[in-house]
Amino acid sequence: MAGNTMEAIVLKVMDYREADVIATLFTREQGKLRGIALNARRSRKRFSGALDLFARLTVTLSVREGLSRLEEASVISLASHIREDITKVALAGYACELTDLLLPDGLPNLRYYRLLRAWLERLDSAPPSPMDRRFYEINTLNILGYRPELERCSVCEGPFDGSKPLTFHPSAHALTCRNCAGAGTAVAPTVPLLLRASLATSRFGTITFSPEELADAGIILDNLIIAHAGKEPKSLRFLREME
Repeated sequence: MAGNTMEAIVLKVMDYREADVIATLFTREQGKLRGIALNARRSRKRFSGALDLFARLTVTLSVREGLSRLEEASVISLASHIREDITKVALAGYACELTDLLLPDGLPNLRYYRLLRAWLERLDSAPPSPMDRRFYEINTLNILGYRPELERCSVCEGPFDGSKPLTFHPSAHALTCRNCAGAGTAVAPTVPLLLRASLATSRFGTITFSPEELADAGIILDNLIIAHAGKEPKSLRFLREME
């Protein structure tokens, strides 16, 4: 049976048996797939070192339920500059782990594919930026249907206009104005505006956070990601240790 040719980003690679490789791929055409590449570590003709983390490839797959068969792969981009910086490696690994945790198998999501590709290209070409990371996270939550309420208080429905003190409630994953707050964490009033602005543009590096705003955005986004992933991603724990 002829395989399907598609574009893919390598999320995870695991050696299997003597020469095989099992790769988790996020494909543009068919979403997340797992494929076994038989004899991949010996076949330079079919794979030629293409199965590297963060690489963007053209792959030929015989798609099957569970574990597909990876017939061939050729490199579009190896994102080689990412591997030159431990912070870039950590951020790229985080994005790949989130993709694996948050997206189901076999469900295409072109908007998210474009976001992940843009984030890896940004890491490959520019210095690592915590503002870019938060831009990636809020857009991920938005595309996958987990966007928090950023327009108004979840209790009184008063608008977030950047002037009133706010509180984030980790257990409810919600923002409120300070007058409606019980226990929670104080958040700079401009943070929802910056997160909304991050959703209104498709370009990394266009939204600027102050250190306080960046820390408060991190409180919101880290909590939401852990909640929707069902656990703390290992790569997120590593990023926190680095910080």
